[in-house]
Amino acid sequence: MDRRNFFGKTGMGMAACGVGMFSPLGHIGHEKKKDKDTAMEGQQLFIGEDIAVAPTAYGKVKGFVLRGINVFRGIPYGADTSGKNRFMPPQPPEPWEDVRPAVFYGNSAPQDIYDRSPESYSAFVDHWNYDVLSEDCLRLNIWTPKLDSAKRPVLVWLHGGGFSRGNGIEQDGYDGENIAREGDIVYCSINHRLGPLGFTNLAGIDGKFKDSGNVGMLDIVAALRWVNENISAFGGDPENVTIMGQSGGGAKVCNIASMPMARGLVHKGVALSGSATHGLDVGYTEKLGQYILKEAGLENNNIEKLQNMPWKEYLNLAYKAANQLELEEGDLGLVRGGFGPIANDISIPKGEYFSANADQPDIPLLFCSTFHEWNPNRDNPELENISLEGIVEKLRDRYGDHTQEVVRAFSKNFPEARPIEIWALIVSNRQSGIEAANAKLKQESPVYLAWFGWESPLFDGRHRAFHCIDISFWLLNTDLMITHTGGGAIPRQLSQKMSKSLLSFMRTGDPNCDALPLWPRYTAKDVETMILNNKCSVSNNSDQQARAALSNS
Repeated sequence: MDRRNFFGKTGMGMAACGVGMFSPLGHIGHEKKKDKDTAMEGQQLFIGEDIAVAPTAYGKVKGFVLRGINVFRGIPYGADTSGKNRFMPPQPPEPWEDVRPAVFYGNSAPQDIYDRSPESYSAFVDHWNYDVLSEDCLRLNIWTPKLDSAKRPVLVWLHGGGFSRGNGIEQDGYDGENIAREGDIVYCSINHRLGPLGFTNLAGIDGKFKDSGNVGMLDIVAALRWVNENISAFGGDPENVTIMGQSGGGAKVCNIASMPMARGLVHKGVALSGSATHGLDVGYTEKLGQYILKEAGLENNNIEKLQNMPWKEYLNLAYKAANQLELEEGDLGLVRGGFGPIANDISIPKGEYFSANADQPDIPLLFCSTFHEWNPNRDNPELENISLEGIVEKLRDRYGDHTQEVVRAFSKNFPEARPIEIWALIVSNRQSGIEAANAKLKQESPVYLAWFGWESPLFDGRHRAFHCIDISFWLLNTDLMITHTGGGAIPRQLSQKMSKSLLSFMRTGDPNCDALPLWPRYTAKDVETMILNNKCSVSNNSDQQARAALSNS
């Protein structure tokens, strides 16, 4: 789903974020300027035959050292997924004998990438960092302070893109150098299969493809298994792995945290601006598989031909079939374009996630969303001075007879907000995140809730606290992601607080630290929420009336 089409049918409107190529020097560990200048006087990049060499189960890899951090890019954790491996669970990579260079990011999964034209403000803000698209995409990246046996906490980043777009380095804010240095942790990011190549359910046609509907999630599990088996050689602790993702990546966190096969591979989770409490219906996805076969002009006995057609041809065919299914069967609410994790009770459980069943992971989870995820006038300055009456008219198609009630409730909960901000708060409401937090309460591990309110000063302030902006704050990249934050000391100070909290959560399962006020565990009764802004504070049920109005609409 296109992140700009936030009025889509996902119910959460969650997608991906973008990219840039700015120097990280202004944010190195938040050092004082004098120390920073001294640190930058010598050679910064080191690469050679005996530099940054580490063993894996499949052979040795050689990266480089940049500003004191060992970096490895594009390490294969799985085999090429084309041909006979398409629609099949990930296979291990072929072992290699020589030392394998790991110095450039791996291929992105096949997808329809975002507009990167010179006229695109989205390309300016988010940059969309892509290179080669290929089914040989099961690669991961690692940043680590040292190749030793220190057993550092491990953070695995799951990119956004609503299960159909994105990659592990799509935006500069995903870079792991600063958080690895400041936190003395190991940071990883991964690529995996997306869209129809990751989530086409052919199980109803041929039992050989019983796993086909969830291979994109199985890829992530395979990457986590690789981390479990290999990360100790990179200075990481396989017994302390935190998964973290934003938008579609936040939903991936929830899926992984509910998959029995991930038990023991993950130990904490952070879901930003995205969540999930159920997988897609098996019956619907099997019917979509039949429509794909019909669109291809194939019979059940020659389904393998779908594995051999060019991936671009298959993507076009699959999306066309999804449109045809909706056209013929009515509005089916094609969540994520019809392709996403499927509740098949094989890899992903049916019913509501976070069961008390001992087979599922039961890990501490932290949920965070932003105030203005989908600000309606981000690219429309003419809407800046809209009235409350104007908002009612804009939202009437969505909320019908309850529209006035919804607008009134939000205005009461947020009396200082201007009408355009009320509109942004309504369409960016945090209902889905709270639903996921409530579902998680069935388990024993703690839940924490945050709400990010810091507003970008860019584009005359219209960006506000938009979808994706908080990523660079958590990962100490606010100067690196300057087209989100504007850069400088003000966002950097909040970033320092948030990263300390994240690092505490990674180590202990508790985000409390000396940089923030006391952060209580979440309860459904009080909805305890850490408000992240220039001044951080805890608020209980601050939008209770607004959420009640939405529930009634």
